[in-house]
This record gives sequence, C-alpha cells and structure tokens, in this order.
Amino acid sequence: MVSLADIQAARARIRDSIMLTPAPYSETLSRHADNTLYLKMENLHMTGSFKERGALNRILTMTAEERARGVITASAGNHAQAVAYHASKRGIRVQICMPVLTPLVKVTATRNYGAEVILHGNSFDEAVDEARRRCEAEGLVFLHAFNDDAVIAGQGTIGLELLEQVPDLDAVVVPVGGGGLIGGIACAIREQRPNVRMIGVETKRVPSMQAALLQHHPVLVPAASTIADGIAVRQVGELTLPLFEKYVDEIVTVEEEEIAMAILWLLEKEKTLTEGAGAAGMAAMLAKKTSLRGKKVVVLICGGNIDVTLLSRIIERGLVKDGRLVRLRVPLPDHPGGLQRLTAIVAQQRANVVQVTHDRAYFGVNLGDTIIDITMETRGPDHIEELMQELRKAGYEFDRVL
Repeated sequence: MVSLADIQAARARIRDSIMLTPAPYSETLSRHADNTLYLKMENLHMTGSFKERGALNRILTMTAEERARGVITASAGNHAQAVAYHASKRGIRVQICMPVLTPLVKVTATRNYGAEVILHGNSFDEAVDEARRRCEAEGLVFLHAFNDDAVIAGQGTIGLELLEQVPDLDAVVVPVGGGGLIGGIACAIREQRPNVRMIGVETKRVPSMQAALLQHHPVLVPAASTIADGIAVRQVGELTLPLFEKYVDEIVTVEEEEIAMAILWLLEKEKTLTEGAGAAGMAAMLAKKTSLRGKKVVVLICGGNIDVTLLSRIIERGLVKDGRLVRLRVPLPDHPGGLQRLTAIVAQQRANVVQVTHDRAYFGVNLGDTIIDITMETRGPDHIEELMQELRKAGYEFDRVL
C-alpha cells in the first residue's frame, strides 16, 4: 500500500516540473453549499488536469532500459495528455489507446503533445485491453492511469499541498473514477490529520467504487454514457480500493443535471472552466449530497478539458434549468399580424426572443392555424411566471416546453 513516505518522495521528485495550483476561497459557492469552500484548481496544469502529477512521478521512476522501450497507456483523455506531454519532453516514445467516443479536444491535444493515438473500444476498459495487447506485442512499458503505486503517490502530492494551503480544513471532496486520486490524497492527509473527513463523489451512472465497497473487491459495472467521462471507470483498482476503505469516510453519487449545473456555476460565478469529471465534487456540494454542513471544505476541481460543443449544450441546458431560458408552444391563427401581437406582449414584459419556429403540420394543429415555438431569455423563474400570466390575460393558450 502507498505510504506517506512514498507521497513525500514523489513531491520532491516532481516539484520542479509541476505547478503548485492555488486553492482560493469562494464566497459565492460557500453561501449556496452551506459550507466554507476552497477550490483546489487542478484544472490549471499545462495539460488541464491533476493527472500530470502521477504520470510524471511514474515516468521519473522508470529505468533507462524502460525509457528506451517506450511507453503505452489507456485513458479517456487526461492521463493520456499527461503521459504524452511529460514522456515526449524526455524523448520517450508514447502510444495512447483511447475510447472511440473520447472528446475530440482530448484526442487532438494528446496528438499535439507528441503521442501516437489509437482509438479503440467504447469504454476505458476496452481501451485498456487494447493497450495491454500492444504492450505485450511491442515490448512497451504500460503506464496504468490509476492502479499503480507511483501514480497514486504522485496524485497524493495534492494532499500535502492542501495541508499547507488550508491548514485548518475539516474535509476534502474528491471526484472518484478508478480511485487513484482520492486514495493518494486521503493517505497524505489522514496520516497527518486523522480527523479530516474524506468524501468521494462518483457519477450515478458508473458507480464502480460503491459496487466495490459492497463486494469488498473490484467489480465490473455496466458501461454508461455520462458527461463525466473522466471518471466513468467501470472497475476500480486493486491498489486503490484498500486505500479507499482505510482512509475515506463517505461516498456519494451525482446526477448528470447536477454535474451540468456545477459546470455552469463554476463558469459563471468563478470564471473557471471545468469538465464533467472535474465538476463532480462541486456538484455534490451544491446539491447538498454530502453530510457536511458548516465546515471548512476543499473541493477538487480536477480537470478542465471539456469539448466546446458539449459545453455549449451544458450552458443552454443550465440556463433552462435556472429559469433564464424558456420555450413556449403557442397556437396562433395563420394570418398576417398574428405573430406580431404575440411578440408585442413579450417585448412589454422585457423578455428577449432568441428563436421562433413555425409548424403547420404537426402537434395536432388545426387547419388555418400554426404552432409557434418561441424561445426567450428571461431574468429567472419569477419573470417567466409574470410573462405567462400576461399571455393568459391576453387570451393565449400555450404549453411550456421542458
């Protein structure tokens, strides 16, 4: 099992090449989460995630013979970029196996850092199988994304930094995929401050750590699509599970909508870009999924590599959920002036029209009528209610599209 001494040695090894990321206090998010929140900004690393710590520590422990052979790994994106960046900088040949559905931004970045990318399989686990096969066939050195002592120790250096940056912290909230990140951090902190609570957060769609805790050994859970692709690991590590069982107090799960809202809040309130996995901890705090109340809590913002097309959808969905974007479906007489009268009411209520579509054939529309879908920006739920009341007063029938 990884020890505090291993993590301290890793910190000395990687210190000169890894950024000391800040851990600022967030007044706005603290109010909404009913706790005093500090955000550990691991999304600020060169490759956009905490993975650089473990990848570099593993690379620096390789022998000269291993470096000459070259390395291979499997990753949904962040570990891939970290290995590609730090291995290529040291002249080491790199192959990366990534699931076919890995966001394009991560695939492109990994190639740009100097790696040969092989897209294989529909999940992280299938990519691992392909990487293992190529490792045996080509004599490469396999660098596991989380089930490796040197990788776990590298991730644990975050814990050493937190004890210095927020010395009186009560708890740390960490996203959980394979378990290497929380295992390393929990070891580093609990070996020195046993009273600090450690809380893990999984996506509800792929709760592999919860399943492993119930069975007391790693088990394979079904694959599922999630915006938190970085923690969508179907089976936790044999090395990480004992660390979790020894040091971690609580594990919770978050829904897709909760993760999306956390991404939006971090972007809007903190001007911080995160990916789904990186925002899972904040999602748990904003949704009050943990047992923490009135505590001084560090939340890991562990990655920022999000596809911009997904980000745009998340922003739009978030605005709808937050009541700042609304769509109404309104039947209108299909003759000149009908739409103008409708939009005049919208203008009087100071809502901003962003999209209007007509449909004369679907939704059971009467002959001579049309269905209007009108999408509007508003100030929030109260403003939407005021707008709908005015439309009802004017005699309009409509449905709110959710």
